[in-house]
Order: sequence, then structure tokens, then C-alpha cells
Amino acid sequence: MTEPSRTLTVAQALVHALAAQYSEVDGVRRRLIPGVFGIFGHGNVAGLGQALDEHGHDLDLPLIRPQNEQAGVHAAAAYAKHAGRAATWACAASVGPGSTNMVTGAALATVNRLPVLLLPSDFFANRIPDPLLQQLEHPTEHDATINDAFRPVSRFYSRIDRPEQLLSALPQALRVLTDPAAAGAVVLSLPEDVQAEAYVWPEAFFAPRTWRIRRPHPDPAETERVAALIAGARAPLIVAGGGVTYADANETLAAFAERYAIPVAETQAGRGALRWDHPLAVGPIGANGGSAANALAREADLVLAIGTRLGDFATSSRRAFAPDAVFAGLNVVPLDAHKLNAAPLVADARAGLEALDAALGGRRVRSAHDTRRAQVRDLVADWNARVDRARAHLGSAPEADGRGGLAQAGVLGLVEEVFGTDAVVINAAGSMPGDLLALRRPTDPRAHHVEYGYSCMGYEVPAGIGVRLAEADPDRPVVVLIGDGSWLMMHTEIVTAVVEDLDLTVVLIDNDGYQSIHGLQRSVGSPQFGTELRRRAGGRPHGRLDGPSLRLDYAAGAAALGAEATYADDPTAARAALEAARSARGVRVVVLRTDPEARLDLGDTGGWWDVPPAEVSGQAAVREARAAYDAARAQQIRYPTPAPDPAPDPDPEGDLA
Repeated sequence: MTEPSRTLTVAQALVHALAAQYSEVDGVRRRLIPGVFGIFGHGNVAGLGQALDEHGHDLDLPLIRPQNEQAGVHAAAAYAKHAGRAATWACAASVGPGSTNMVTGAALATVNRLPVLLLPSDFFANRIPDPLLQQLEHPTEHDATINDAFRPVSRFYSRIDRPEQLLSALPQALRVLTDPAAAGAVVLSLPEDVQAEAYVWPEAFFAPRTWRIRRPHPDPAETERVAALIAGARAPLIVAGGGVTYADANETLAAFAERYAIPVAETQAGRGALRWDHPLAVGPIGANGGSAANALAREADLVLAIGTRLGDFATSSRRAFAPDAVFAGLNVVPLDAHKLNAAPLVADARAGLEALDAALGGRRVRSAHDTRRAQVRDLVADWNARVDRARAHLGSAPEADGRGGLAQAGVLGLVEEVFGTDAVVINAAGSMPGDLLALRRPTDPRAHHVEYGYSCMGYEVPAGIGVRLAEADPDRPVVVLIGDGSWLMMHTEIVTAVVEDLDLTVVLIDNDGYQSIHGLQRSVGSPQFGTELRRRAGGRPHGRLDGPSLRLDYAAGAAALGAEATYADDPTAARAALEAARSARGVRVVVLRTDPEARLDLGDTGGWWDVPPAEVSGQAAVREARAAYDAARAQQIRYPTPAPDPAPDPDPEGDLA
């Protein structure tokens, strides 16, 4: 019997196959690839472009054309993050610069464990046009291609040199795309000639297919080991990362923490894992963390890290914890579960917590004392008072000389007041990620959308597009917070949001450049150099970049791109502008002038970040900074204490008080 088949080009077959893919999580089924972000050039306009034009509408696979290929990947990654990694968009680009523009986006997605499907075009598989326009030639490797740049920043890569290779490559790509332990950029490199080549495809290739996103359960021996560590701990601490929310384990975590009286600190990705007002939520931890979480981290004898990569900001560059602290890692990714010599519990966060609870049997553990609850309550009360004071300070209007302005901390508090604690607030770079980590009080686990694994300037506006597309509630506000430095990198995606008629508010902080790095620069003893937006003093070529500030009319620029834009530089006008944006529809940009010297001051929170000042310098301030750095570095954990094998339970009846 003849197998049913269909003759299509490779690009047409790919479009039909992608439209038939679904994901399923806990019985909820949805389209895995709901659309394509793509920019066409000679490498794909006659291939993938033609296929989307002829078949995309009928297949409900729309095209959104970003203004930069990198931005398309950022939008897809943000969509995947907001969708709990159950769906993402494909991203298409032409040969050469269009494709390499996506490499940064691929790195961001892979670092943050976010699934994105990239479809970069490539030079001819038949190699007759050699070299092709925009082809990079290698003197000794004739099969080298510029798309090889994707290999180190992706979780899966395949170059489709023959049509039939798609039959095996696409299922493998989708397998990785839907694996929570392997999430990241997935790349199918598509030669220009192969995209347009016809092939007789088996009809089964286009049949609807559901990819069930697994929820791995832990090994019983690993569970017993970690449970024993928890039972014997005097002062355990949970560090919650983004994996808690991806696993929909927020309620499970809250119940576990309450049952065993274990305080919960949060990383940047884990912010909102518990409601901020939960009695055992102790706030953010690490370099930009709060006083409560960092104080508890320093005295913790057991740290249970759940769903976190344990990056240097979360661990204060390995200075947050006591030298003899023991770690346990509950993570779906084995690499992360083993970090800091932890006792690993390789599992989905929710499944792992449920298994630990069953192993502990609800018994009272050593940490469950009223005195510990009281300590947590007092530390959190002090921390919340600090945050209240910072949020209440809005600053004032600039002076006649242009100095002064709004205080960024007060602006962030005002944004939350106007838009609500469940509004999705997006940010990625500058001083705002740290300020938001400290000051935000989200009541929804997906309300705090800060990309801090790669901290990629330019992510913010494209991410707003991705989140708006992923958010099911059309009335839920999506607010992009962005500094003027990031704005200048990729603000043209405002045009994309306008074209797509999206409801999006962008709050642009105008503070004369890269003030986060300017502050860091000063902290290591250097004066301002190349971080603020200033004119060159003394003329080119030898004048320094320390002339007058270059003031730009960002509101006029945003309006020129099609947005409704306003400017404010005093508290009353700022509130009015934000409230007007909250009640309007469409793309709104609110430019707020802030004082770069009105930096967030929460007192000593115990955070630290390893940024080495120059070891030799003729500048006295640099030498002083280096001396302070060397003293602080001496407190780093060079080799974490390996988690011990558990001793027999000394209290099998559960009577230990």
C-alpha cells in the first residue's frame, strides 16, 4: 500500500509541521509554536517567506516582523518565560548578519533556560554560488558557516543540507525544546537553496503531535538523604529560584515552608515564589539582596536551593553563606542540583517538594521553634521598614541648573502603586534590576519579569511584546521599565508594538547614561569614564568624554515611532503621567527624569559582588578600593563543604524539640 504523502518545499513542510505541534502540562494542551518572528532577506524570502505567505494564514501561524532579529529572539524568550516554558515562537532570519544578530538572543535564552526555536538561513548546500553574498569564507574548512556561531550558545543545532534530514532533525529539536532540563535555544540552520527545494513528505509528518512536558520525580535515595539533612538542621534556609514558578510549585513551597518553619529567600528569577507578605518570605538574597535574607543566610547550617542556577548575585559571589554551611540542590537540571557540592535532588520542584514532605512525614524538625519564627518576623519587619522608607521618597523637580530630579526608588514604588502588584513589570539591565529586586512586592509569581541571567541591555521593549502576546488577560497591565542606555540600543521595537496594536506601557528612566556601571566604576575607585552620556570635551581626537551631559528628547523620539509619549520630572507630573497611561490603550511611553545621584539606600544589607579593582594603580582611590576588596574576598567560600552522608535518624518517633 502506498504511504500517503504530500509534495512541498522544505520551508513549506516546516511551516505545516510547526503548526501541528502542541505541548501539554498537567493536562492543559496548547499550541507549542503559535507564530514566527521573522525578517526576510535574500536568504529566506523565497523559501520560508514564501511558505509563510502561502500557508501561514490558513495554518494560524502568523508572522510578526520585528525591527531587529535579536529583538525577535528576546520577544520569543519573554513569551516562553511568561508562558511557563510551555510555548514559544519561532524566529527566522536571512543569511549572514540577519542570522548572527540572533546569536545574542540565543545566548540569553540558553543562559536563562528558556526555549526558543531559531531558523537562521545559511549559504547554499550545493555550494555552486561560492561565495554567496554575505558568506564568511574559511581558508581551510570549506564547510564552515557563520551559523556555527550558534553552537556554543544553543542546546541543539542541526544544519539541514538535504530535505529528508528535516524528518529526523525537527522531532529532535522539538524534544529538546520541550525538555525542562534542556531548555534553551534550539537551532535549525536552513541553507537558502534547500528551503526552496521540493520533496515528497510522508503525510504522518504533518499529523498533530503533543509533547508532554515531563515532571521528573526524584530518586528515593536522594530524597531520603536530603530529608535527613533537613530533619537534622538547626537553621535551614530555602533559596527559591525561577524553577519554583516554572514547576507551578508556589503553593507547594508555601505549605512546605509553613509545615517545617523554614524561611524562604528568593533569587532574581525566583522573586514572587512566595507572596511578599507570607510570614516565612524573607525577601531577596545575595549581592542585591535584603538584610533579612542575608542575615539568615550567614547563619544557615543547611541551604536548600530550589530551582536556581545559584549565580554570583544570588550567592554574593560565594560570600553570602557560612564557610561550614551544607547545601542541598533541588533542580530539574543535574548541573544546577550539584552546585556548591550540594546533596542533589534531581527533580521537578513540585514533585521534589512533595517527595521531601512525604519522607519527612510532617514530623517536627529541629528548626521548627517559636524562637526561630520570632527571629524571622523581626528581621523581616526591619527589612520592610527600610523598603517602605525608600519607596516613599519620590525626589523633587530638577533645579535650574538641571541637577536633581525624581528618585528612582520612589518611581518604582509609584509604578507599583498605580499599576498594581499583579502587573507584569519587565526589566533586564542597569540599576533597576537590583532596585526592583529589593523594592517590588509582587502578589503573582509572574509579575516580576526581570531577565538577569544574561542581563541583556535592549531586552526590555521586545520582552514587553512577548509578554503581551503571552498574557491571557487583556486587562492585566504590562509595564516595561527601561533606562536611557538600554532604550538607545533597541527602542525601535516600539514600532513593532504599534504595528501589532498592543497595549503596552514603557516607563523610560532618563538619568544621563549607564548610571549602574557609573556607580560600580566609582566603587572600584575610578572617576567617571565612558559611562555617562556626555559630549567629548576639548574636541576630537584626544578630548575626554567628560563634557556637558547630552540631553535628548526621548518623548519626541518615542512619538516619532508611533507611541503616545509624555515627559515628567516632578512627583505630581509623574503620578499624573503614569495614571493617564494606566487608563489608556495602545503603546504609551512615559519618560521620567531622575536624579542619577539619588541612589537606593537601604543601609547595610550584607550583600557583596566580586568585581576586582586594579591590583596596581597610580590612583589612590583605586588602591583603597583594592585593599577593601582583598579583605572582603577573604570571606568567600573557596570550596563549599560537601554535603555529608546522613547519619541514622536519632529521633525516629519525631519527638525532638
